Amino acid sequence: MRDLYRRLGLEKSARITAIREAIARCDNQTLKADADAVLTVAAHRVEYDELHDLLMDIGHLRVGLGLTHAPHWQGETASDFSLPPRQGSRQRQLSEKLEALAPSRRRRHRRAAWLLGALVLFILGVIAGRLSV
Repeated sequence: MRDLYRRLGLEKSARITAIREAIARCDNQTLKADADAVLTVAAHRVEYDELHDLLMDIGHLRVGLGLTHAPHWQGETASDFSLPPRQGSRQRQLSEKLEALAPSRRRRHRRAAWLLGALVLFILGVIAGRLSV
């Protein structure tokens, strides 16, 4: 499946007038017919957008896992929904991600400790209030 937005040079949020202008400028008759049938009909466009989002997510997932297309399945049609493969070792990439997450985890633990301390003080205050009555 081709990424019609990418092929026509459009953003996914493009208005119908911009889509019609891009279709009129297109030289590829097959692409022109596909885009006209899919992007200019509101119901078809909604379905296409949902499928487009799914394919983009799959393409991002494949790249994140280090997967690429087989050598015999290369070219512009196969790559519409795939990002270029990442360079470097998978272990190094995972280590970099963990390093980036470490500060936020430390902040979360400090916040949890502070909240736990406040909760303990509140409970002690409630107990002390009941004992003094």
